Amino acid sequence: MKKLIIWDFDGVIADTEKLWVENRLYFLRKDYGIDWDFNQAYKYLGGISERDKNNNLKNLGLEIKDNFWIDANNRDYETLGQVVPTPDIDKIFELKEFDQCIATGGILERTMRKIKQTGVDKYFDKSRIFTADMVAHGKPEPDLFLYAASKMGYRLQDAIVIEDSTVGVMAAQKAGIKVIAFSKYNTSEVKALVEELHPDFIVDDMRETKNILLNFYNNFA
Repeated sequence: MKKLIIWDFDGVIADTEKLWVENRLYFLRKDYGIDWDFNQAYKYLGGISERDKNNNLKNLGLEIKDNFWIDANNRDYETLGQVVPTPDIDKIFELKEFDQCIATGGILERTMRKIKQTGVDKYFDKSRIFTADMVAHGKPEPDLFLYAASKMGYRLQDAIVIEDSTVGVMAAQKAGIKVIAFSKYNTSEVKALVEELHPDFIVDDMRETKNILLNFYNNFA
């Protein structure tokens, strides 16, 4: 019987998380005079939906105008040309032992564009893409992973999440799903924060990730 891999996209399938945070930090500095370093920006903008990013900034007392998000998204599209899949990830996409889907904090339209840009659309059609705008609460709440597992028709014990962010790891743990923390693209500070959450596995290489997945398939019925 197959098992289910639930992929995050940004920072896992491709090294995009830093791009998105840096793009928003650019406009925070330019238009609002916010002089954060990357780790400060990541704290409020990393691994979560635009809706939750906006709420975080509002909770800090920042009156963010609509054009901020428009400008940031436009800059995202300009930088999509830099995006390539993580090395050796195709070997996992081709595993016959698993069904696979993507559950990401992005919105559907933007996610589909990223998937096409990176060429992984040949592995994931629209029915296997789940985004934060499909659920009431984004990461770190478990809604998105629970929704993805349900729509894919798998029990939680037969699924495993691959995430890079603290909020993603927390969401998987709240959902009761095993989680691989993929840390290849994380800063040392973010790696330390992820380690404090004690995910089931921590890796920085897709070859090692593949071995963990096959072990999960063989030993966690």
